[in-house]
Amino acid sequence: MSAVHSTDEILRNAASWVWVPREAEQSSAHLALVRYPPRFGGGVWESAIDSALDAHDVVEFAVQRTREWEAPHLTIWVGPADGPNVEEELRTRGAVHEDTVTIFARPIDESDIPVPADVSAEIVRTLDHVRAVDAINVPVWAQTALDKQGLHTELSEIAESLEANAGARVLASVGGQAVSTGGVTLVDGFARLWGAATLEGFRGRGTYRAVLAERLRYAAAHGARTAIVKGRVATSAPILERCGFVRYGEERAYRLDRL
Repeated sequence: MSAVHSTDEILRNAASWVWVPREAEQSSAHLALVRYPPRFGGGVWESAIDSALDAHDVVEFAVQRTREWEAPHLTIWVGPADGPNVEEELRTRGAVHEDTVTIFARPIDESDIPVPADVSAEIVRTLDHVRAVDAINVPVWAQTALDKQGLHTELSEIAESLEANAGARVLASVGGQAVSTGGVTLVDGFARLWGAATLEGFRGRGTYRAVLAERLRYAAAHGARTAIVKGRVATSAPILERCGFVRYGEERAYRLDRL
């Protein structure tokens, strides 16, 4: 199975994929820099390098911006579409390789993803749904729980996205208990699949596949042609391959603490 978009289009879309949480600060010169709010652990995260500067100067720019923000650390993702590639410069500076994800893609078609009979999935639409999503994300991602205002703000953003046909959040349950979640955002014919999380005691039960299948159904209904996702080697990558996703490269995260 080959993706509808070309390899170059897939890699460029993956490289331009930047998550900016609420209350985050960002800079887009030379590379995408996002200062995360305390709820997500703080620090500065980088992706999407597109600069005429050389590798040394790109990293130095990111380090200086991180200092200006008074953030405790800088994490830079490197991938096949970067220009320039800064991986060797990061290693020279003593950056620690912290994470690796595989870029996967597949066409959005009518092929079914098998889901166990005791697992159900639905689009997040209510405040109770948002509470359930937060109850999953807090332990899985080591986040701070949303307060009352945060829950209502989250619901408002989800509703706006649904109204604009721009994306959705999905919740999967086993026996009526919400245990898994994941999001999808539609961009230029791509369905970007993100934020998948499953409570530890329910992993291996098919809930990730249920969330995946529901997101693909949503994407197909709203005109997306290719699904793209960044899967971790030790967790989602094997499931994605069994569900027809093809590998297109890797992105690696390096963390600098001594700034």
